Amino acid sequence: MSDDESYELLGFDNVLLPVGDLGQAVTFYERAGFRVAFRLDEAGIALLKVGGETPGVLLRAEEEFGRRPPLGPCARLWLEVPDARKAAQVLREAGIEALDPPFSTATGRTVEFADPWGNVIGLTDYTKRPELARRS
Repeated sequence: MSDDESYELLGFDNVLLPVGDLGQAVTFYERAGFRVAFRLDEAGIALLKVGGETPGVLLRAEEEFGRRPPLGPCARLWLEVPDARKAAQVLREAGIEALDPPFSTATGRTVEFADPWGNVIGLTDYTKRPELARRS
């Protein structure tokens, strides 16, 4: 691309997750610790807050999207948390099973879980590389 045809990626807007039932999805994600920024049932969407950022996780109801387990290799959304082990404990206490125990990464630890529609969310910390964390 030439300079006059290029564009610049400025940052994330929202990440969209398809769900089969908006009400059930909002309840599930609230149990997982997410806060709802807004919900428009008539449009079949709800925005979940992620930290203090304006973009978030947008849940969109798609009637034909039934419950399913996570499919083998699939896209994953990882979000930063202060402590992945603590996040795993909070999920467990909320009745949400992790896909695996928290595992080691180059920057710290990560725990992943799936919603009832197979969307996989990872909660990752920077305990090995605190200089890269949003807060220390």
